[in-house]
Amino acid sequence: MRLLKLFFCLIFFVSNSYAAVMKEIPLKEKIGQMLLIGFKGTKIQASDAIVKAIVAQQIGGVILFDYDFGTKTYDRNIQSPAQLKNLTQQLQSYAMKNATYPLFIGIDYEGGKVNRLKESYGFPATLSAADIHERGEETARQYAKQMAKILQEVGVNINFSPVVDINVNPDNPVIGKLARSFSDDPKEVTKYARIFSAAYKANNILCSYKHFPGHGSSTGDTHSGFVDVTETWKAYELDPYANLLPQSDDCQMVMTAHVVHYKLDSKGYPASLSYEMTTQLLREKLHFNGVVITDDLQMKAITDNYGLADAVRLAINAGADILVFGNQLASMQDPREIVEMIYQDVQTGKISVERIDESYQRIIKLKQQIHMTPIKIDSLLPLAGEGAEGG
Repeated sequence: MRLLKLFFCLIFFVSNSYAAVMKEIPLKEKIGQMLLIGFKGTKIQASDAIVKAIVAQQIGGVILFDYDFGTKTYDRNIQSPAQLKNLTQQLQSYAMKNATYPLFIGIDYEGGKVNRLKESYGFPATLSAADIHERGEETARQYAKQMAKILQEVGVNINFSPVVDINVNPDNPVIGKLARSFSDDPKEVTKYARIFSAAYKANNILCSYKHFPGHGSSTGDTHSGFVDVTETWKAYELDPYANLLPQSDDCQMVMTAHVVHYKLDSKGYPASLSYEMTTQLLREKLHFNGVVITDDLQMKAITDNYGLADAVRLAINAGADILVFGNQLASMQDPREIVEMIYQDVQTGKISVERIDESYQRIIKLKQQIHMTPIKIDSLLPLAGEGAEGG
């Protein structure tokens, strides 16, 4: 009886200590961790907006691109393996100045047509998901291992991959026609996604399944506007999630799509803004306790139909933990504005403190899995032909 009493006292002490620690963390810091921001620059310096966002707003992460939609040039963030490694080291160095945990540095490295680390920059060639499936499991293991090691080498710690969309509609402009799906068979998609997620985990790379609840049956592209999958979506598009998410060796992040499905959300909210799809379906029915990240909230499926404040509020209240602003498809979004917007919503009761705390806890739990060696900015040497700083 005495041991039992001691056990419950210990649980009570730990719970209260944890609650006290959570209260000590400034609310705006917790909110900042919920943002993953895109920026322009192949090298950075202290005066850059992204550095200020990392240091002052303590944003949770960044997303890197090679192509710049604004200038229509391939000079956004990536030029070569050496340059990219230097950039990620600088980003982490600034992040660790004020933060306890490292920065999420994410990228879309699927292979094939969706590939930020191109052969022309000095990276190994890749295959699309469809091509890999056609060549078989051994090829999948080889490419998965190689891609994971490349990410590890250049300091990228999240790959927004593998795609677990089922190739329901081969004429789908954003999945099928780009060969981003492994197969039209859910079992095959699950099998090949597991090969890639296991390779990422073995190399300490976080990964994200996408695009929940399934984008493979769509006839439109959410980058361009409203996409309704109510009549085309198949229930088996959930099978990869149902089979993969319970496994501890698989990805601990799920990206929600901007697709609308009136039978899954009668109000017609896209999955990324839908409580019914994000919380009731993904978390409660499929028992997912990891991090939910939205697709880019600057896609036209969102910006053409929702104001910024409404989209942000809906996404958080739906159950999203990380909000993505790629700063590619719209004007550059200042993270300070978003942090202040969410902060004011909490103060007025439109978003609960508990909802922010839930996301913060999930994010920090995931960040604790990132393995990295701290690097001082002063130790970074300029790349050949470059100065030490740049914009």
